[in-house]
Amino acid sequence: MNKNILRFSLALAVVALSFGVEAKVRLPHFVTDSMVVQQQSRWQVAGHADGKEVKVKSSWDGKMSVVPVGEDGAFSVELHVPEAGGPYTLTFDDGHETVLHDIYSGEVWLCSGQSNMEMPVGGWGKVMNYEQEIANACHPEVRFLQIKKQIGFSPASDTEVTMGGWRTCTPETVENFSSIAYFYAREMSRRLGVHVGVIDCTWGGTPAEAWSSFDGVASVDGFENEVRMLADNKFDNDGIKADYERQISEWMKLALSADEMNVTAVSETVFQDGKLLVLDDEELPIMPVPCQWEKSKLPDFNGIVYMQRYIDIPEEWAGKPLELHLGMIDDEDVTYFNGVKVAEGSGYNVKRVYTVPAGLVKAGKAYITVRVTDFEGEGGIYGDGDDLVVCQDGARLSLVGDWRYNVVADFSKLPRKPVSPESSSFPTVLYNAMLYPLHTLPVKGVLWYQGCANVGRAEQYSRLFKRLITDWRKLWNDDDLPFYFVQLAAYLKPQSVQSVSEWAALRQAQADALSLENTAMAVTIDIGDPNDIHPKNKQEVARRLSLIALRNSYGYKDIVADAPVPVSCIFNGNEAVVKFNGNITAEGEPRGFIVRTSGGDWVQAQAVINDDGEAVVKAQGRIEGLKYNWADYPDGNLRGETGLPVAQFSFGK
Repeated sequence: MNKNILRFSLALAVVALSFGVEAKVRLPHFVTDSMVVQQQSRWQVAGHADGKEVKVKSSWDGKMSVVPVGEDGAFSVELHVPEAGGPYTLTFDDGHETVLHDIYSGEVWLCSGQSNMEMPVGGWGKVMNYEQEIANACHPEVRFLQIKKQIGFSPASDTEVTMGGWRTCTPETVENFSSIAYFYAREMSRRLGVHVGVIDCTWGGTPAEAWSSFDGVASVDGFENEVRMLADNKFDNDGIKADYERQISEWMKLALSADEMNVTAVSETVFQDGKLLVLDDEELPIMPVPCQWEKSKLPDFNGIVYMQRYIDIPEEWAGKPLELHLGMIDDEDVTYFNGVKVAEGSGYNVKRVYTVPAGLVKAGKAYITVRVTDFEGEGGIYGDGDDLVVCQDGARLSLVGDWRYNVVADFSKLPRKPVSPESSSFPTVLYNAMLYPLHTLPVKGVLWYQGCANVGRAEQYSRLFKRLITDWRKLWNDDDLPFYFVQLAAYLKPQSVQSVSEWAALRQAQADALSLENTAMAVTIDIGDPNDIHPKNKQEVARRLSLIALRNSYGYKDIVADAPVPVSCIFNGNEAVVKFNGNITAEGEPRGFIVRTSGGDWVQAQAVINDDGEAVVKAQGRIEGLKYNWADYPDGNLRGETGLPVAQFSFGK
């Protein structure tokens, strides 16, 4: 064969191959082999093809549907999914066959929220007994779909996924999958005897507004600026980002001017000839490092803080460069060595490792000063103590211990910092990119675990969360779609009396959504951790959600899915009697009650459970208000007869 003929033949092969690839039906990323489809549902499958029509055949009934392809290449077909069963195949043919294998009809649940729902079995989560859980995760009846993290300013038609789509539960697929979703699916498949598919649609640290629709966010006060940015820029990426850059530039000028005004007023804390002098003032307070300052000296603080400590440089280190390891700093830092700037960094989860030039290294006392800027959430110098050292030639000096600090700018006194549209916290961006495309996939219901990122905005959350539920139901065209959510667990410092608690207020805002039909709340106040916002016992969280679903969605009326709730409280002088809609118990003396007396103070109160199953609470003085488990980390011990905890409540003023 001569070379020209060979080249021509190869060219034809390439063209043919390219045409074959182009002609192949293109389905959404979440429609793949091994998926579970909600049984007894109507499934609208949308896709793209290059021909004029697509033939669709399902093996569960053998029926063939022929649907047209629009001018834009889109097609859609409605499939009637049978009762639980499988495995099935689905064939799409536009002249080139695409066959999906190992399809089951069963139960599908959408699991969404922030990090406590995202928290994987292994990976960064490492739930209780995670090694054993991973090793034993061989459940072919459980299928996973994990949505890739992504953002968008307008609703998308498709969404990216991880692992290539739906995957069967194995030790390899479970390790980095939502632990609650997995444990829930494992329990539900065991109880129902069908395949269960769970969709992990989560992003840690995200607020409810990011998961809300544009109309939903626009209906709630507090998001006017973001709504305006989206609408005025017609949801265009470049326009929105330019708008933000202008706003953040103006805001940073305010923040930096606050820093400059305050830093010169601090004893021995001034800039001179461009050099920062030391905070050598024993009257300045100290805070432990490593530690996020909300847990030590600066609760609920966002702003700029100068932090400093000194080290003694050995003679043999002089004149040689040092490695400065500062662990992790939340959010940004500018770092000085003996007043000279040596580095700056950003990113709350990025380890800081800086080099101090040899010319700055002299024997004797040396000061390390870090200007920490925290915009939101937790702040400070934190991480593993082993990562806080000064190193040279293998020798180390630890930086763990007390650091002096001085607050120079309090952002609470500034206008609210604009939210970056490139952030996963920006309103609507996760609803658009991660949630909206899934609405063509029938689901049995939603499991939701979110709220930490909205602590401090309880009143707003109460309205926003209810609107979110309503809008998600509208998206799936099902006003009765089950929506079961987890109330925030106990967290932060235990306190016996804390009448004003932002965490308790947010839990109450979550509970407000119970006014909507077909909602239910899993109470987890008893399995929190004062030092970890991600408590490890996710097995119990999933079990409680499964109890709710089995009773409410699958008709297991003999299952007790929650503890009794109070129905009335009668105040009578120095006594208050709380009546419940069922029997309550307590191990030992009932705890967790505080009361407001006629003197105006909230105080700890004693309680007993009488023969009628009522909680009788007593105090010194006339009781005018009563709260139970109302704290960041309360110690209440009321439970129902099956051991489920009684949720927080309040009565009176």
